[in-house]
Amino acid sequence: MITKMTDRLDTTSKPRLSRNLYRVVGLVGLTMLLSLILLATFPQAVAPYDPGERVGRPFQPPGPEFRLGTNDIGQDLLSELIWGTRVSLFTGLLVGLVAAPLGTVVGLVSGYRSDVISVLLLRLVDLTLVLPFLPLVILLSAYVGQGQGKIILILVVVSWAAPARLIRSQVLTVLNRPFIEAAQAIGSSDWRILRLHIWPSVRGLALVQFVLVGSASILAEASLSFLGLGDPSSKSWGTMLYFAQASGVFLSDAWRWWVLPAGLMITLSVLSLILVSYSLERWSDPRLRAR
Repeated sequence: MITKMTDRLDTTSKPRLSRNLYRVVGLVGLTMLLSLILLATFPQAVAPYDPGERVGRPFQPPGPEFRLGTNDIGQDLLSELIWGTRVSLFTGLLVGLVAAPLGTVVGLVSGYRSDVISVLLLRLVDLTLVLPFLPLVILLSAYVGQGQGKIILILVVVSWAAPARLIRSQVLTVLNRPFIEAAQAIGSSDWRILRLHIWPSVRGLALVQFVLVGSASILAEASLSFLGLGDPSSKSWGTMLYFAQASGVFLSDAWRWWVLPAGLMITLSVLSLILVSYSLERWSDPRLRAR
């Protein structure tokens, strides 16, 4: 009898633990993300120096005056790291804010319609997805040129197709349900069906795609800047890594306070978005919550 009661307690506690887990994970990720957004919005309130100002000797190690030391021309690395949050984080969020809605619209139209427009949109999605992501971004960046606005445009061009494919798959699963057929039978317009019946089924997935595209864009921007294809005049985590590599810091101990903090900030920003997307995915899908 005691064994049966224990088994019953275990079966009832596991779903509660699962539900609490995705909430805790989402709360941790959201706290990290909001902290980074505040840091990117008000960097002047935290940074001790102007990131473009020479305030010390080159390659000065960390100390009471410079917490992370200085770079090869005497600029404070902590200030550069804090100000780099604005460029790197806002680039990822802006790309997600444009690419995810664009992919959502394409996915809705191509999934709901069955005409020439749908076929053309689907072939455009296939053409974009068949090309390797990072080599395509590098090729377009080398052709278009440097500039933060150009990087954002390139990342939007190559990032909208994956959300479009996923949204279209979700739309196709909804179209076969009886309430869609009933709405079409009573003469409801396509706009009304998309707005009232299909959009509620895909909006959670669209929100998750916004977060995932943002995290991938942060990594892509850092990669482009590290390869020298970004804007060298802007302070970002990727440009910090680029100038660190160009200065030969790996031949000395300077990489510990120049490279590691920038890599850690990239990791934390991407991790915060992934944790938020994990929680949003389970919140938006009742099947995952039940599992």
